[in-house]
Amino acid sequence: MINRMAVFTLPPEMIGFYKHHVQYLSENAVNPDKRRYAVEEEAARHYIDIDVYGDSAVYHMPRYWKDAVQRYPEDTLKMYGIVPWYVNKMRYRLTDAMRVRDAASILRLSAELGHYVADANVPLHTTENYNGQLTGQKGIHGLWESRLTELFATEYDFFVGKASYLERPQVTIWNAVIQAHEALDSVLFFEKELTTKFGPDKKYGYETRGNQTIKTYSYKFSQAYHRVLNGMVERQMLRSVKMTGDFWYTCWVDAGQPDLQEMIDFEFSEEELAQRYKELEEWKKRRLKSKRKHESGVDL
Repeated sequence: MINRMAVFTLPPEMIGFYKHHVQYLSENAVNPDKRRYAVEEEAARHYIDIDVYGDSAVYHMPRYWKDAVQRYPEDTLKMYGIVPWYVNKMRYRLTDAMRVRDAASILRLSAELGHYVADANVPLHTTENYNGQLTGQKGIHGLWESRLTELFATEYDFFVGKASYLERPQVTIWNAVIQAHEALDSVLFFEKELTTKFGPDKKYGYETRGNQTIKTYSYKFSQAYHRVLNGMVERQMLRSVKMTGDFWYTCWVDAGQPDLQEMIDFEFSEEELAQRYKELEEWKKRRLKSKRKHESGVDL
């Protein structure tokens, strides 16, 4: 849903290409989740347990990867999650794909970048207590991220305006993590308060899905939780939509605003793409000396 709605934030020069492939962008947004159990390093790209670094660490953590690895061991950073730094890496990859006009990679990277941006906006992706397992609230992750949107997302107004150019993309994604983390206390507090009020018999219910009957959070409990959060889930979803569009647009501008319309039904041969990437690497080497300081050290 995030990627689908983000398409409509794009300017005329981009929207034709993205709208033509909107089904691909929606369906393939889940690819990073599919890789979590097949690719060892994938899981850490979806979250950052910022609270393990201290109570106010979210305001003081290094914003750029090269600075982070100077302060902390790399294996520690990857153990507790790297989502804001990985979003920046994906931004560089998408920009490169646009520079060489690699349509297949533009679509794949756009779809996956939207996934990681959305993850950075989820409060429970910013804490070691990601599923309430440390506070006796196991299952809260699915409640906040899936159950509430399943029941109430049709009520949301997804009009977020037009995509904007991000002057400091890495600061933008860290601001998303900050906002999400600041909402965490409410996510946990209100769920616990309502659990006491409802009791386990009214907190859960059973629903039939296909040929299965499953135990899930009851509609009334979910409705009460959604109401007491006072629009939080909708706000975070809208931020994800707008931010995804902003990142796509920023990549396109930084790539020199290539003509995406020409790529709607066109694919380069592997040889042509290899040559374009070779030329890109040569261009990067020539540009290295004048590269802005904060753009270095992005490899994760």
